[in-house]
Amino acid sequence: MKLLNGKEVSAKIKEDIKKQAAEFTAHAGRKPHLVAILVGNDGGSETYVASKMRNCELVGFESTNIRYEADVTEEELLAKIAEINKNDSIDGLIVQLPLPKHIDPEKVTEAIDYKKDVDGFHPINLGRMQRNLPCFIPATPYGILLMLDHYGIDTSGKHAVVVGRSNIVGSPMSILLARNSNLGNCTVTLTHSRTKDLKAEVLRADIVVAAIGKKNFVTADMVKEGAIVIDVGINREDSAETKSGFKLYGDVDFDEVSKKSSWITPVPGGVGLMTIVGLLKNTLEAAKGTIYSK
Repeated sequence: MKLLNGKEVSAKIKEDIKKQAAEFTAHAGRKPHLVAILVGNDGGSETYVASKMRNCELVGFESTNIRYEADVTEEELLAKIAEINKNDSIDGLIVQLPLPKHIDPEKVTEAIDYKKDVDGFHPINLGRMQRNLPCFIPATPYGILLMLDHYGIDTSGKHAVVVGRSNIVGSPMSILLARNSNLGNCTVTLTHSRTKDLKAEVLRADIVVAAIGKKNFVTADMVKEGAIVIDVGINREDSAETKSGFKLYGDVDFDEVSKKSSWITPVPGGVGLMTIVGLLKNTLEAAKGTIYSK
């Protein structure tokens, strides 16, 4: 078993981003600028946004965190998005999910200028991704591809099984792995809660991507010998064993599955760190205008 080490890979890629950001700043007279909008006081969302802002600072980006109380109106949020869309000094905009129930996340996603959609969720970016055209790829799947590329893992001809069909990870990951491109050319099975005999489907996989949001859902008896296992899950549980008061678990039973896998990501220290890298790379490309011209 070899570890797909997100800490090691993300550190290396961030050094490259930092260098490119400095070059951009020297040329443009300003730093790449990411704005994150956070609605409400969800603990997980606050942690994620703080990490994104901190990493922006580390690589030489400007970052702005705009906060609203949970009772902000949909109209007010959409008005702020429209204002940011028109601001040429802002390169990337993310609205942290989940949102309160009275705000339609699809309406919010579509309101973001697709040229600033560094989360890669806008229908235009998703459509261009499906057609293998230049676009902003959703940050988590993008981070996974960057990790596979770093370790020189050949995906061509392999059977990939994605567990979970979310618009954030599962569905785009299945499209990316199936595309006729480097780090693609897989035969892909997309599974979910209604899949019959899920265990049998996962057992066929050369590559397993677990993104279902359930602690230790993928067990050793579901994985064949030598499989590559990518664990996207971040499941938080209270714990008296840690200083933080909680412990993180993946969607994969790491202790047992790692005994059968050829490569595997840990939790923490795996895909989560690569998601940040995907977001930073998208923001840098937005600033430079290399995907969509300014």
